[in-house]
Order: sequence, then C-alpha cells, then structure tokens
Amino acid sequence: MVCDLLYASRHIPIITIERRMNLASVIAARRRLAVPPAWTLLLVKAFGAVAARWPIFRRAYLPWPWPHLWQADENIASIAVEREYQGEMAVFFGFVKSPEALSLQELTAILEQWKTLPVEAIHPFRRQLKYARYPTPLRRLLWTYATSWSGKIKARNFGTFGISLTGAAGATARNLIGPLTSAINTGIIHADGSVDVRLHFDHRVMDGMPVARALEELESILCTQIVEELGALASNRVSSPVKNPSSWQ
Repeated sequence: MVCDLLYASRHIPIITIERRMNLASVIAARRRLAVPPAWTLLLVKAFGAVAARWPIFRRAYLPWPWPHLWQADENIASIAVEREYQGEMAVFFGFVKSPEALSLQELTAILEQWKTLPVEAIHPFRRQLKYARYPTPLRRLLWTYATSWSGKIKARNFGTFGISLTGAAGATARNLIGPLTSAINTGIIHADGSVDVRLHFDHRVMDGMPVARALEELESILCTQIVEELGALASNRVSSPVKNPSSWQ
C-alpha cells in the first residue's frame, strides 16, 4: 500500500511551508483534563475550520483526461494511524468528513475505535488491505484512476487533506509525500510551548502566500476556539473517552 501511495505521488510537486506557533495556551488547556484529546484531533478540527473557509484547500489537481482542478464541497480528513497487524507495526488511514463540525469528544471516540477495534473490523483499514492484495498492474491502474481522473473518487478514497504526527516520539519528518493537495505534520513541542507546524502542499493547486496565511489562521483557531472547547470540557469535568493514553498520536 505504501509503495502504491509513493508511486501515485511521484510526479506531485510538493512544497513545504513552516510556521513556528506559540501553543502554550493549548498545552495549558489540555493539562486541565485528566484524559485530553490527542494533538492530532486538535489539529484536524482546527485545520478543518480553515479549509472550510478557504476553498483552495478542498481542491485537487487532476491530470486526466485533461489537466483541471476539482473542488470538494466538504472536507475529508485523512488521519494516519499506527496499528499492529500480523505481528508488525503498520500505518493505516482513517477518514473523517467535516471534522470542524464535530466535537472533540466525537472525534476522540472515532480515533478510539480506530486504535482498539480489530483492523479487519474498520472499514477503511479493511479496504486498504483488500486492494493491497491485488496484482501490481491492477493496483497501479486503480490508483492512477482514483488519484488522476475523478475528484469525487479521490476525495472519497484518500480525503481532501491529511495529517501524520510523530512528534510524540521525539522526532519528526521534514516532508510528507502523498497524493493529497495538502498535509500537516509538526515538530516536537518545546518547553516554551512553541512548535513548528508544517503544511505540505501541491504547488499546482496553490501558491505559498495563501498557505502562510492559512497557517497563521490555524494558530489563531487553536489558541481561541480549540482552547475554549478544551476549557468547556474541563469546566464540565468531562474528558474524552480514551482508554489508552499511551496510544495517542
């Protein structure tokens, strides 16, 4: 599956824009909760709000049957999830429609299912395993069609933006390669509450300045709307239903 993803992404001109954000207020708000929502979900919801307002983040470049842009009506977040499968650690991708419209509790419940249910019981994971078993020529044909011809099929199968975090393990990727128009990852969180947030984007769809402004807006939403929601959870003494904090992304 990963080989197919890289093959389908080999011609995409990915550019990375980075912004150092001061998220000390978000860190403080999370600490007030006994079981806080995962950082992945905070970023997914906040960037979903940005992408809902900025149509360029719901667009995709499709080279066939002629080069054109396609725009989705709603966000679909693609979230990388590490799971053990047949004795090996593997990455799977779960999808959430309009994450900005869901509460952090609802998002946490979804992530909890992806983390704890059997891999075969989760529809997108099961589908990824199914297609990974097809012969290589057929897989490559299906991937090319799904990523290059139909915007609706691309959004349904791969999402409109992605997120993959490894900062909790003390290391981070400088780039992300994938078939999506935009994807987010972050560096490690520093003692002063600062963190480098990177937005990787398809330069055929957008330019750098809108991306830089979107990162500024992302920081603002994290430090206002997300902090307010975390504060409401703390005030109500309600924590997200995560049973295994060590599995957070």
